[in-house]
Formats: sequence, structure tokens, C-alpha cells
Amino acid sequence: MKILITGTAGFIGMHLAQRLLERGDEVVGLDSINDYYDVNLKLDRLRKTGINPENIAYGQTLRSDLYPKYHFVKLKLEDKEGLLKLFEEEKFDKVVNLAAQAGVRYSLTNPDAYIEANIVGFLNILEACRHHQIKHLAYASSSSVYGSNTEMPFSTSHNVDHPVSLYAASKKSNELMAHTYSHLFGIPTTGLRFFTVYGPWGRPDMALFLFTKAMIENKPIQVFNYGEMMRDFTYVDDIVEGVIRVIDHPPVPNPGLSSEITDPSISKAPYKVYNIGNSSPVKLMDFIVAIEKALGIEAKKDMLPIQPGDVPATYADTTPLEKELGYKPDTSVEHGIQQFVDWYRHYYNK
Repeated sequence: MKILITGTAGFIGMHLAQRLLERGDEVVGLDSINDYYDVNLKLDRLRKTGINPENIAYGQTLRSDLYPKYHFVKLKLEDKEGLLKLFEEEKFDKVVNLAAQAGVRYSLTNPDAYIEANIVGFLNILEACRHHQIKHLAYASSSSVYGSNTEMPFSTSHNVDHPVSLYAASKKSNELMAHTYSHLFGIPTTGLRFFTVYGPWGRPDMALFLFTKAMIENKPIQVFNYGEMMRDFTYVDDIVEGVIRVIDHPPVPNPGLSSEITDPSISKAPYKVYNIGNSSPVKLMDFIVAIEKALGIEAKKDMLPIQPGDVPATYADTTPLEKELGYKPDTSVEHGIQQFVDWYRHYYNK
């Protein structure tokens, strides 16, 4: 297959591109390489896939030095003309949209970025898929769409109409927009609600990265909600395996479904939503203990109240993923954290 992956200078995008290339797919990676966090880390991820940052020019595809079937293009999703031109030239079979403005807390102070990248940018992806007969669009949603839901575990059959951050609202909007295009134009779309992804090459704004950095530098870590947070931490390799299973199984129309559909994750249209999580919530304090063991350092802790936009707990029900695609993430937090710590010490020479 020829697959477009948006966000390949990003954490999940880099890992997914490598996996698809290793199995023989042809991949075009796209990223705007914005400065939401350290651009050097993004450029090093590109180097990991054989892309020389010195040769990058906006809108121009660049061949990988490591993977003969990999090209990269620097492009913004908001650039509709550039995106449509890329689709016209490359003739993709499938698209995986991972590019987005990420982060719950950042959305409190920079709301415009979420509308531009996550709403306008996603609309441009949908329009490009519509006009170029894309066989399947898989896209990143988020566990944050569950918002103020308290029923555990979070199920894709639950109502998610009460987001508590603009980031979450933008991801819920993506699911609604995708359904509309599946219904009107028959485009198979699958939304992927990721649960707290971590691992080597992870984002510097995520807890594991922040905690590891602070502990090595002998600085205190900020422990929100006084350590009472519960998170369904999911290792990046498990996320990638789930995404690949989804890519290979596009949803099909369900014309026989009742007119009174009560499950928002299914439709008469070729539309689907899955949770991809470890289904094993971990208390934040236990997560910190695992980092302490991996580093051999005891953390200094600043205990703080919960921040606006955060939710106390996440817990994925992955039953549909297991039943329909035969997959259940299962990497332990202890193993995943050790893999991250080993990468961090090597990458930063700590």
C-alpha cells in the first residue's frame, strides 16, 4: 500500500512510519515541524527515518537515505492547496492522520492553534480524501474526549458530549466531522482514542519525560491532584500495533442497522471508533515509584491540586478492539518506563 502519515516528526508518527516501512509499505510522511516543543527532537526523529533536515524545503518531497520507499514533505495541514497538490501527485491508498496540536494544558492559553490545526487542518484532510478516492482514513482521537465521564472503564459506546478542554472538544469534533464524510461520501474512517502514550522518543511535555528530566537534574517534580490521578498508560509499540490492525481493516457500511442507533461508535456509514489503551490504570504515585526504580533516584515532590482541563482518571475498555481486530495492548508500565529511561540516558548522554 501507499500510505500518507501526517505527523511523522512526532512521537507516534515516527514509530508508525518505521513499522510500516519495515513490512514493505510505501510511506509518505508529512509534518509542519512546529515549535510546540523542542524542534531538535523532531529533527532527530526525522534523522532516525533517514531524512536529512538540512535538505528540507517547504512543500518539496525528500527521499529517505535509509528507506527506499519513504519520502517526507514539510507541509501544514492548514495549507489546503499544498495538501490537495500532494494527494494529486502521490495517489495514496490510505491515510493516517496523527498531526495535530496536542496538549490539554496548552489549549488553555493557545486556543487558536487547536482550531487551525485540529479543525481546519482536519477538514482539509477530509476534503483531500473525498476528492482522491482514499480507501481508508484512520485518525488520532484521544481519551480526553471522555471529559467529565465517571463511568469506568471508558467505552466507545458511552456518550462523550461533555469535554473539559478545547483540545478534547477538537478531537470530539474530528469524530463528528469524519462521520459526516463517511455518511455523505462513503469514505471509510476510523477514529483512534489513544490513552496516555509513552515510550522512547516521547514528547517532552508528557509526565514521564518531565519527571525523568527533573529527577536526573535533582529538581522537584510537580505531582498534580496530590498524586491521586489514575492513568491508563499505553506503551508506544502497543499503540502502533493497534493502529496497523486498524489500517488493515477499514470499516464497511452497515445498512441493516436499526434507525435508532444508541452506540455512537458505530453507524450505517463506513465509520468506526476504537479505544487503544492498556486497560490497566496506574496511580500516578505508583508510576513515579516505577520511574524512581528505573533511574535509581528518589524524586523530590511538589504536591499540587488538579489543573483545569485535567480529568482524575482514565481507563480504556478495549473489548471491540479485541473482538474485531484480535488485539489487546499488554506492555507493563515497568517494562515501558525502563525502555524510556534507557533511551533518555542515551539520547541526552545522562
